[in-house]
Parts: sequence; C-alpha cells; structure tokens
Amino acid sequence: MLNAVDTKNPAAVAAFATKAFHELFPGAGIVLIERAFTDVETHYSGRHPGYLPIDLGYHDLEHVMQATVCLVHLLQGAHRAGEGHELTPRQYELAIAGALLHDTGYLKIRTDVSGTGAKYTLTHVLRSCAFAASYLPTIGVQDQEVFGVLGAINCTGPANEIGRLNFNTPADRFIGCALATADYLGQMAAPDYPEKLGVLFNEFLESDNFMALPQSRRVFKSAEDLMQKTPDFWNKFVKPRLETQLDRAYRYLARPFPNGPNEYYEAVERNIEIVRQRLAAKAATR
Repeated sequence: MLNAVDTKNPAAVAAFATKAFHELFPGAGIVLIERAFTDVETHYSGRHPGYLPIDLGYHDLEHVMQATVCLVHLLQGAHRAGEGHELTPRQYELAIAGALLHDTGYLKIRTDVSGTGAKYTLTHVLRSCAFAASYLPTIGVQDQEVFGVLGAINCTGPANEIGRLNFNTPADRFIGCALATADYLGQMAAPDYPEKLGVLFNEFLESDNFMALPQSRRVFKSAEDLMQKTPDFWNKFVKPRLETQLDRAYRYLARPFPNGPNEYYEAVERNIEIVRQRLAAKAATR
C-alpha cells in the first residue's frame, strides 16, 4: 500500500485518486478531481502565468502527492470500515482538493523573486487558505463547501487546536482530521524522510531569517538540532496529536481494518529508528 503509487509522478497519483473514486462510488461522475490535479501541477511547475515554479526541496509537489496518496488510502479504509465516516462522492472530491491545495501557501507570484517560498513557512497555512478561497469558486465549489475545505487546510497547521476550529458538519471535521493525518504520515513515512531533514532545516532557517526571529526564539539551531529533536517530535507531538486532536483517523490505514498492519505508521517508526541510529553513530565518533 505505502509504495503502490509513484509520488514523483502527479499523473500516476491522479490516476490512483480517480480509480479509488470509481471503486468507492460506482456510477458517480467526477467533477473536481481531474481539474484540481491539472491546475495544481500547472501552478507548482511554473506554467501558470501568475506564479513561479515551486522552489522548495522539502515542501515540493512530491510532498503534496505523498499527502494525497495517504489521504486516499485513509478515505478508502474509512469508507469500508462502516463506522459512519463514509463520504459522499462530492465530499471525497473536496477532500482530495484540500490535500492538493494545502501547501499552496508556499507558492510565489511572478514578481516575488527574493528567496524561496520557504520564507512563508510560518504563514503558509493562512496563505494556502487564501489561495484556496480564491481558486475553488472558479471550479464550481460553493461557499459552504469552500468553508469546509478551508477548515481542512487549517487542520494541517500544527499550532491549530482542532477543537477550536468551526466545521459545518461532522464530515467536514473528519475530512480535516484525515487530511492533517495524511500530511504528517505521508511525509514522515517516505523512504527518504531521514535524508531530507537537512533540507527541511534549511526551509526553517530561511523562514526564521525572513521573519527576523532572534536566536532565542528559533526552534531549531542547526540541522543537527532538528535531527536531535525529530524523535521527540514524533513521540511527544505527532503521536499524541494523531490520538487526540485528529480523532485517531490514522486507524483507517490499517489493512485489514481494524487489526491489520498500518504500513504508514510502521514506516514512520522505522524512519525514527534510523534517525536515532544515525545520531548514536555520530555521537560515537566524537
């Protein structure tokens, strides 16, 4: 399941999301997904006349595809579990649109030529919501539906408390929890996650410099410091958030549900162990 789709290939991810739609909703017609995939790839690649190509090494188009694939797996599992989280075809499409748009806040307009989109790290969720609010009505998404997608994108903000966000329906809340879960697990389960921690630090560094944060307020002092803090990030922040704030939506990634292996969760645990081993090896050479 985890490596069933090439996340470096947006066309493969689009085909996977479309195939899952037809399997879950036989006879239903697709309205949004194909257009959303095309438009997001156009923006990220720089083919849109108003935007530069994405210029980040971590929060790039592949990251978006990783989150989207994980979300599709999660929604499939939830639909088949029969616990009341089955979505309508429209809700499924809106959920996928939310995944595709959740990091558009890193995009830069054509005249924004200084630095990379990483400078917007602290504000990217807000900027993603602004992008989605402007874009979604152009593909036929209605006002209350836009509100639901914005709520889902807001769930991906690590500082946002899900209980303080407003949702129109229980389905909107579930979609938000599912998207935030997929955002964490999609990236942290990736085979190259340990290797990309240095790239991630560079994004934080650019953001901190752009915001002129003093050293005392910077979360990570160096790439090694970020690496040192990654196991605790998983064990003391992400895992509790998955269990409480995000309503244990990750359980729908178990195959078979409910007691089968959860490949995403297990892959993250392996990556965290790799990080620990590398830190220990580095300490042993000092």
